[in-house]
Amino acid sequence: MNFIVALFVGVFLTFIGTVILTALGRAFQLWRVLPERTVLVYTLFGKVIGQVEEPGLLFPLVKFGPRALLMPFFGKVYSVSTAIYQSYLRNQLVNSEEGAPMGVGVWFEMYITDPKAYLFQNSDPLGSLKANVATAVVKQLSNLKLDVLLEDRDALSQKVREEVSPTSTQWGFHLGSTYIRKVAFRDRGMIAEIQRKVVNRLRQVTAAMKQAGENEVAIIHSEADKKASQRLGQAQAVRPEIVGRALAEIQREPQVAEALFTLLDIQATLKSPGKIVLSSPGAAGLMLSS
Repeated sequence: MNFIVALFVGVFLTFIGTVILTALGRAFQLWRVLPERTVLVYTLFGKVIGQVEEPGLLFPLVKFGPRALLMPFFGKVYSVSTAIYQSYLRNQLVNSEEGAPMGVGVWFEMYITDPKAYLFQNSDPLGSLKANVATAVVKQLSNLKLDVLLEDRDALSQKVREEVSPTSTQWGFHLGSTYIRKVAFRDRGMIAEIQRKVVNRLRQVTAAMKQAGENEVAIIHSEADKKASQRLGQAQAVRPEIVGRALAEIQREPQVAEALFTLLDIQATLKSPGKIVLSSPGAAGLMLSS
């Protein structure tokens, strides 16, 4: 019985002791778990005493010595994410050389390379970086020809990145890929006029293609008619000779010739538009009347 009571008390005290030690450890920050792509910046009495970049289990007492015990009371720990951050700025207003108001959309990505500069060089580094990108877009793209704005996006994106990179480095950022994704017209009247011109141009191209096709078909038809007429002319030229030969062969047999001519006479009579009048049995025979 005493053993069970002792065991129960021991388990209870162990549980209570674990909870108390865990609470004290968290209060004095005796250990911390650092995730990936995260940097911890430690400050004591307003001064940076170090930073930790390696992910895993961290013991500040081992890293910074006895000073780590004073951090919960006189210091502060800043957690800075170094993951890639992407942003998109819409409708940055620029004017082309022709005076057309254009809206430019620019996409860019960045990540923090110097957590100390990011925390203490600028009170709003992200907002300042976006403002610098917008300013660089207006500076580099204003008063350019319209075809350059619409076609040379890669070169213009590189210019914007080169314009912003030095300042972003001072604030602890590294500006990565930058790309002008959209260049659009802002004037509705101009958009309607461009649409009208495009539609008219499409109609002209469609009509030209249709006319070209009809011309090709007409040429093919004319060539076919030409060849057909040539063949018919040749056939008409050869026909009398062929018919003459056939009749000469038939004339060698008088009975066949007589039967053939009688048959042809009957066929011609049947094809005639005149009327056939049949007489009485005593009449002279078959009479035709027109």
